[in-house]
Amino acid sequence: MGSIAVTRDIAISEDELEEQFVLASGPGGQNVNKVASAVQLRFDAAHSPSLPPGVRQRLMALAGRRLTKEGVLVIVARRHREQERNRAEARARLIGLIREAAIPPKPRRPTKPTKASKERRIERKKKHSRLKQARAKRFEE
Repeated sequence: MGSIAVTRDIAISEDELEEQFVLASGPGGQNVNKVASAVQLRFDAAHSPSLPPGVRQRLMALAGRRLTKEGVLVIVARRHREQERNRAEARARLIGLIREAAIPPKPRRPTKPTKASKERRIERKKKHSRLKQARAKRFEE
């Protein structure tokens, strides 16, 4: 089988994808009850030899509820009436997820608040405090 190019460095073998065709709800007329046009695409993200470890971890985090306990990513496509279009959509969504996971997050650079911003914050707090003090009912005995 061939392979699907995801990025310059990542390509997934067709053997790693498992497709199952199921009955779809929605548009399709009489065909909807007899033609399995929806696609359930399964990709074992946890054990895929095609994914570098960092990409694998980010993909598993991005997948969320689409990931099984065993680490299999399940994508269901049932938008179109034709099986082939649903199949193409499922694959495109998988490729999009992997491409998103392939981008490493920018490291956060810790910053400190400036002296002026600290002073503005304190001044706002004092002003708010004075406003609340002015609103408070004073009972004199």
